[in-house]
This record gives sequence, structure tokens and C-alpha cells, in this order.
Amino acid sequence: MKPENVAGILAAIVLVLMQGCTAPQPSPDLLAPTEAQVKIRSAQTRSFDIKDRQMAMRGVIAALQDLGFIIERANEPLGLVTAARFAEPNFYDVIGVTVTVRPETEARMMVRVNAIYNNKPIEDPKVYQNFFATLERALFINKN
Repeated sequence: MKPENVAGILAAIVLVLMQGCTAPQPSPDLLAPTEAQVKIRSAQTRSFDIKDRQMAMRGVIAALQDLGFIIERANEPLGLVTAARFAEPNFYDVIGVTVTVRPETEARMMVRVNAIYNNKPIEDPKVYQNFFATLERALFINKN
């Protein structure tokens, strides 16, 4: 075999190997909103007639504690609370939540809760309805 043929074959092999080393490119639709995302977001979000964000944050913390969560972080200036708990009946599964509280209007606060179960998003609206029912009770108790 001639040396120029060997060099050509080696160059082709190197190009093929280099092509195989490139990282796969993510889909351009990766961060595009979907109808399912809009639907779950509406289940995760509620507005409350409360002016004071600090009071709303206290209500969120109380509701999470009532539901058996351990508060990991609470940042009032950002309106952010993160918490976790072990899930029944096994107690080796973990449920994590992130709650954000932000002003919607001068007299209303918007609360959004995002829950995960073993690092998978919870999309069942009933889970969020249960949280908001508990939050409403906590806010009512805090007002009185």
C-alpha cells in the first residue's frame, strides 16, 4: 500500500472518530412552553387577599410544617421557601417542594408551589389543591 493511501485512510479514521466525540445537541424545542406546562402551572398557582409578603411567607411555612415538611430554606426578600419530607408508607421516598410568594397587586399575593417526588415532577392537580387548602387554613389562623 502506498504511503499517501495510508495517510488518507488515517485522516478519514481520525475524522470519523472526532465526529463521534461531538456532544449531542439538545432539541431547539427544549425550553419551548407546552400546553401541559401551562396547565400544570395553573394548578400550582393561587392568589390570596393578603398585603404583607412576610405574613404570607409565615403562612406558607406553617402550612408546610402542618403537612410534615422540614423547612430547608426560607428567603423572605426573594419570597422563596424550600422544604422536604419522607413519603409514606416506605419513608425512603422523598417529596421536595419549592414555594414562591410574590406580589400580584398591592393587596394580593401570588403563591406558586412546585413539588417533586423522588426527583420527578408531581403533575397531579389534587396534590396542589391539598397544599392550597392547608395554606388557606394557615393564613386564616395567622390573621386571627
